[in-house]
Amino acid sequence: MAKACKNCRMIIAQGEVCPICNASNLTTKWNGYIIITNMEKSEVAKKLDIKVNGTYALSIGE
Repeated sequence: MAKACKNCRMIIAQGEVCPICNASNLTTKWNGYIIITNMEKSEVAKKLDIKVNGTYALSIGE
């Protein structure tokens, strides 16, 4: 099952460390996702403060 980083919300398919922020604070409790393919032009990426293209969880559970 994919995990999401509690710090930056990136969804990680495998591994125990986030490739963006190097955090090991991952969870399987997340809902919804968004795929950012061009973060420089994406208004959504700007609103969510996403600085790297990828797949992100919309909400993180506890």
